[in-house]
Amino acid sequence: MTIALIGAGYGRTGTLSLKSALETLGYNKCHHMIEVIRNPGEPEKWLQAIDAKTVNWEDLLKGYEATVDWPACHFYKELADYYPKAKVLLSIRDPFEWFESMSATTLGVIRKRMQASDVDQPKNLGTELVVNAAFGGEIDSTEHAIKMFNQHTKEVVDTINPDRLLTYNVHEGWEPLCQFLDKPVPATTFPRINSRDEFEEIFFGSSLRKN
Repeated sequence: MTIALIGAGYGRTGTLSLKSALETLGYNKCHHMIEVIRNPGEPEKWLQAIDAKTVNWEDLLKGYEATVDWPACHFYKELADYYPKAKVLLSIRDPFEWFESMSATTLGVIRKRMQASDVDQPKNLGTELVVNAAFGGEIDSTEHAIKMFNQHTKEVVDTINPDRLLTYNVHEGWEPLCQFLDKPVPATTFPRINSRDEFEEIFFGSSLRKN
């Protein structure tokens, strides 16, 4: 088993819906941040990957055929080089709506953790990959966040060969996704998962809050 699809899109671009959709299409397990949250040993492995000169991707992604969301989207270039036959999926949405969603969910969790103590806290994936890497350390400015989101989108488009890249909004449904992946369109409705109302149920009380 090897990685056949690499998700380059940030979280809150429909990635949990994509995880479900890809598994419906036959990808035997799709990696998503929720996998990291549910497995206590995972955060430390990904933190080590951030600073490592070389990463054993076969070990880190053992048992998966696809990736979406953080932390893997941070490494999309490395993964695309390591898995040259894998296709790359850039999930997008309206940048302003994306930042609103991030502020109400993921960034809300991170802010609460940052405000919980005045002392320096150990490294964690939220601060390293979201606050520092994706947002450049500034999580309260809408203008800055949209700039960083658009910059990431442009970087992916400029970096990945267009023959292996799909820029995709989950509101487009099955057709463009299945055409890109050479898969038949399922008879089932495209999954819609992880709305703001569902976020707390999925994430609060998890290891994310403990890190």
